[in-house]
Amino acid sequence: MAPIKRIGVITSGGDCGGLNAVIKGVARQAFSEGIESVVIPNGYAGLYNLVDFDEVVLLSAERISKIEASLAGSEAGHSRVKISKIDDPQKYERIKKGLKKFGIEALIISGGDDTGSVVVDLSAQDIPCVHVPKTMDLDLQPYSVGGDSAINRIATFTRDLKTTGMSHNRVVVIEVFGRYVGHTAFRGGVGAEADCILIPEIPVDFDVVYENMKSTYFNRILRSDVKAGTYIIVVAEGLKNASGEMLYDESAGVDAFGHKKLAGAGKYVRQQLEKRLKSDPDVPKFMKETGMLVPGIYVIPEVREVTPGHLVRSGGSYAYDVNFGYRAGAAAVLLLVAGKTGNTVVDLIGKKIEYVSTAEAIKRREVDLTEIALFEGLGICFGRKPEKFACELSEVKGRIARRL
Repeated sequence: MAPIKRIGVITSGGDCGGLNAVIKGVARQAFSEGIESVVIPNGYAGLYNLVDFDEVVLLSAERISKIEASLAGSEAGHSRVKISKIDDPQKYERIKKGLKKFGIEALIISGGDDTGSVVVDLSAQDIPCVHVPKTMDLDLQPYSVGGDSAINRIATFTRDLKTTGMSHNRVVVIEVFGRYVGHTAFRGGVGAEADCILIPEIPVDFDVVYENMKSTYFNRILRSDVKAGTYIIVVAEGLKNASGEMLYDESAGVDAFGHKKLAGAGKYVRQQLEKRLKSDPDVPKFMKETGMLVPGIYVIPEVREVTPGHLVRSGGSYAYDVNFGYRAGAAAVLLLVAGKTGNTVVDLIGKKIEYVSTAEAIKRREVDLTEIALFEGLGICFGRKPEKFACELSEVKGRIARRL
């Protein structure tokens, strides 16, 4: 591969924390290698339309200084576009013409599994690409920029909602992103000391959830000198019921990659709990004993669902994602220089750059359920009958790898 003189930077898919650090890491490392870097705006939509642009933004030292790595989102913009689905038989030639027009010889693309699948596609079309893993869902094989920021924001919102839950003696259900995996719901829920965490990897038995809620919530309020208490549930949007079916919003259609749009997990959990509260003969006695009963108005404890939605991926980037973003962006440039295209950055540890083929990186990584039993033993409900944690002891020798 001939020496690269100019690279294009793309961020694609959903926004999240750490992406501006990726951009700055790319630009600064490129500069140190004598390579220019430019922004291709608005994800793959911008890549497709690049040939029509009058100019591209050069990531000069002055331009880079205007980008705040600590802010979430991306200075380069986003879109959800699957190149292979564009209704244009000349789409790849059009992309190549756009790249040639601006002297862009290779791409560094940051995104999740859908974005990565397009990286594989573009690489097959002889467009040199290196992929920086990005998804707050953490469903890629390596760590992905945005994950830690999302987990921290979920934990913060969940902790904050305890105050309103306590004030009104509410059961609070918080629905968060995660799609087909429960990493962010799991880690964020543990971080906030949630009482119950429901993830896609475990089909939910709502009788188990109800009994845990009833025991924990009732006893909290009965023990309280002011008869106050709350019960917190964190649920991933990809919740599955006991039969293993996901909840879809059929009216919302599908996204650009053919995924049905998920919706209603929090509402569904609320309805399941309310149904059981209304039919439980112990509830009227509890309501009366705690002074909560108001005939015709408050006959069961109040259950509320809250969906922070895009607040989870907005605002600020947490320090880990800024650090990882800088490392991964710089490492992507070094992989390009070494001719290692078609690959995904795993990490840069010391002077060692770890990478894997993008086709391998985008394989789905789910929550390891063997770990769930540990937290069940610590009192968290996961919508199933608790299992005993079977630990194994293993002495680590040599370098200890990072893990989140």
